[in-house]
Amino acid sequence: MKTVVRQAVSCVAVVLLMAGCASEEKAEQIEPAQTGWVDDQVSFAADGLTIHGTYRHREAAGPAALLISESGQTDRNGDNAVAGPVGNMRQLAELLSERDVASLRYDKVGTGRTGLGPYAVNPASVGTAVYTAGAAAALRFLAAQPATARDRISVYALGEGTVHAMSLAATDDPKVHSLALFQPLAARYLDIITERVRGEADPSVLASWLAAVEEIRTRGTVPAQLPEGLGAIVNAGNIKAVIEADRVDPLALAAKVPAGTPVLLTCSDSDGQATCDVLRPLIGALQHTALTVVELDGVNHVLRDDPTDNVANYAQQAPLSPQVVGALDGFVTK
Repeated sequence: MKTVVRQAVSCVAVVLLMAGCASEEKAEQIEPAQTGWVDDQVSFAADGLTIHGTYRHREAAGPAALLISESGQTDRNGDNAVAGPVGNMRQLAELLSERDVASLRYDKVGTGRTGLGPYAVNPASVGTAVYTAGAAAALRFLAAQPATARDRISVYALGEGTVHAMSLAATDDPKVHSLALFQPLAARYLDIITERVRGEADPSVLASWLAAVEEIRTRGTVPAQLPEGLGAIVNAGNIKAVIEADRVDPLALAAKVPAGTPVLLTCSDSDGQATCDVLRPLIGALQHTALTVVELDGVNHVLRDDPTDNVANYAQQAPLSPQVVGALDGFVTK
């Protein structure tokens, strides 16, 4: 039973990272002037929080993309305290500039230079709404830059970041031209955990977990005792953030993406969080868009070739999978 619960925890560990898991700030490298691309260190405000990021651009106006990292406290480069210095979002920004697309990536609340700001007095108050507000502020900042072509703004997001991307696409100011949803969140947060427990745990653990979900959703509290490991996923210290995350329904958000929006969605047979079968309902909810689905083979959750999808391998700094690069090549011009 302990092994099963540990597997469930590892599956969702990077789906919801709560306050206190910030990674250290990383030094940013400025590109040589002869490339025409520079990494400017920028900041903007979101509901009293000053968010810091990297705006990779050149002087000529053109398309631009907002990059939204994986869940919770993951910084601008895709690094977090669970997986370490992943660096996949930095690599994505570099790939986009090679395809003439500027980008903005940023340190989410609790990470890098952004830190907790006004939330330091109550880190448990940081939930989905704070992350969505940060993404919206980042999009406004990007749209306001002189080099941004306002009719060619896209949002590229990974994992839980995709729910914020779809939320932004449902607004008109600024208008999102296209969405890239890499290994997106498939369902409500607690439902994802339930499916893992249902498939791997013994009946007594499943019964305890289902009772806990019912209590969380109806009374807003969590049992004092949960089977080992599940208490690390939801407990009195993070219950507010869990409830807020669980209220987000990716299928409902997908339905609000404007018809005809170019959307790229990737899934992988090696990603325990975003297998293609698990994502079928979300794919169905996006059928009113100009949807491209790319089914990846042997690609892990951080978009690198690794059929084991072992979190311990996430920080190995390998290149992004050629399959991901190929999907990007086919999408950036849409």
